[in-house]
Amino acid sequence: RDAAKRDGSECLVIGLDASMAMLALAREAHPGTPLVCADLEHLPFRSGSVDGAWASKSYVHVPRSSLPAALAELHRALAIGGLFTAVLFGGNTEFGPTPDDDFPGRNFSTWPVELLRAVLVGAGFTIDAEKVVAPGGKDTPGITIEATTIRSSPDVIGPGMRLLACGINPSPSSAESRVGYARPGNRFWPAALAAGIATVDRDPTHALANHGLGMADLVKRTTRKASEVTDDEFEAGLARIEAIAAWLQPQAICFIGLSGYRSARDPRAKAGPLPETIGGVPAYLMPSTSGLNAHAKPAELAEHLRAAQALASSSPETGPG
Repeated sequence: RDAAKRDGSECLVIGLDASMAMLALAREAHPGTPLVCADLEHLPFRSGSVDGAWASKSYVHVPRSSLPAALAELHRALAIGGLFTAVLFGGNTEFGPTPDDDFPGRNFSTWPVELLRAVLVGAGFTIDAEKVVAPGGKDTPGITIEATTIRSSPDVIGPGMRLLACGINPSPSSAESRVGYARPGNRFWPAALAAGIATVDRDPTHALANHGLGMADLVKRTTRKASEVTDDEFEAGLARIEAIAAWLQPQAICFIGLSGYRSARDPRAKAGPLPETIGGVPAYLMPSTSGLNAHAKPAELAEHLRAAQALASSSPETGPG
């Protein structure tokens, strides 16, 4: 794809790898290209400074459960509208060695295409094209995905989640700060602190690492009002959350905002525990924490989060498959 800068000037290409040996090979092939030794999960680039990324069989060396965070890091580094092309392997293995590997000691992740798509969308990308190359001989299938960075707040998810809080979609404040419910006046974080499901205000990374609180959205497209999201987007978003839940198996899911779940699945759904599971996970529905929802008082919102946490506590602990 066209990697030229938007102003038409020459594009600066930087090579990155975690292995000095691979960088030495790159130096021999491209002596004039700047090279960086770095981890894909901690990119040494300022936010929005990269116009595009090409990763051929690079993210295959990231454990599947770590890929959402790694792609969120890439989303941070890419400019809005930045292009991303990745080549990964098809299959269904979390992370491990490949038989007959030419370089013993390496580990690989392989992906079902639909799950990989769900993770990419959750990280703030729209998928423009994908191609699966059928295996030949001992080779595993190759998956090539072309994607574009959108203005969004990536999911903060991982294994061992006690509760997955699923909102409707990011607000401009959340997309700007990359923190869910960051808009001034939103009562989610005060309610979460009051309910004891988080202990640090507006820090989703801390909440995930220390309290097992994950954060996602039904729809990743940023809008000023939830009413700007279409029913089709909600339905596709719920299918994505089902795929994520079936994979990572949080102990419970809490859908925040009645309208999103009602549009996606059940127009008559009421606040409280839902009669159906989502990806095999117990689910809870509660009112929106937006300041525009004046009918829901702060104490009531905190009580809903406590009830959702209690639902998680009553379910057996599971892990990613």
